[in-house]
Amino acid sequence: MPEDELEDLPGVGPATADKLIDTGYESYQSIAVASPGELSNKADIGSSTASDIINAARETADVGGFETGATVLERREEIGKLSWQIDEVDELLGGGMETQSITEVYGEFGAGKSQVTHQMAVNVQLPKEHGGLEGACIFVDSEDTFRPERIDDMVRGLDDEILEDEFERRDIEGSPDDDEAVGELIEAFLDRIHVAKAFNSNHQILLAEKAKELAGEHEESEWPIRIVCVDSLTAHFRAEYVGRGELAERQQKLNKHLHDLMRIGDLFNTAILVTNQVASNPDSYFGDPTQAIGGNILGHASTFRIYLRKSKNDKRIVRLVDAPNLADGEAVMRVQNAGLKPE
Repeated sequence: MPEDELEDLPGVGPATADKLIDTGYESYQSIAVASPGELSNKADIGSSTASDIINAARETADVGGFETGATVLERREEIGKLSWQIDEVDELLGGGMETQSITEVYGEFGAGKSQVTHQMAVNVQLPKEHGGLEGACIFVDSEDTFRPERIDDMVRGLDDEILEDEFERRDIEGSPDDDEAVGELIEAFLDRIHVAKAFNSNHQILLAEKAKELAGEHEESEWPIRIVCVDSLTAHFRAEYVGRGELAERQQKLNKHLHDLMRIGDLFNTAILVTNQVASNPDSYFGDPTQAIGGNILGHASTFRIYLRKSKNDKRIVRLVDAPNLADGEAVMRVQNAGLKPE
């Protein structure tokens, strides 16, 4: 949004407009959904001025009011569905992973959580007729899990029909049998994955803000950001805030982080995929004692919760634990060198 439009808001002059844009507030909508304290701190303006700016932005952007269910239904038609390329899992999820939602995938070590994030970083780039969203990926890596070699494997593991279409769509001459052309295609996929390593929880929160800026920069581009992957969401928070005495502070920071991620999804029609660690509940005498980390804060913030469970050999059980409009259920997939595959 040009600066002269921001200057139409009360209390916003050229200098304040520059500060707002520099801190990622480039549209009326992004200002309208901010809190006065947040805007005041980031743009270095008084809290009273920040409140006036936010209220004016809300009126101009027409957010915060009531609307009919029919209007909500019409808006939901803009939501994209990102395919797992596994029919059984897609059916379980009502067509795939939704944009404008947080999808949480949790499970024990080696269950395949990171494999899911890598696969979605590939699948999101595919055209809609192949279940993709024709967009790029932001990958926040907190456990040093991102491996370009896995992207290589997964691109090579795509169906030949999809590979042939990708050669044509990206103006690469070659075929699935041409190693040099496939290598060029893999590099093109990697170019659309923006990776940042989070060194601690504060850095991870900062990267979510940077992800919002990056999504804004690419919104009108040929490759808009269509998925943000955080692998894993809770690792740093769990390591840095130990004991009941620090639980409240941890949950507050985690809550803010989740809301920052959700804002990206809402503003830019982006899918948010987070992985989560687990712990064993010692009080559980029956059934699976595995519990997701993060408590009620994460449970309420996640729109879809998926539990990955190991099975025999490379099989994994994909269990839908919670969803607002879908029944609980299970599907089976395989984690192979070529990526996530049907049973």
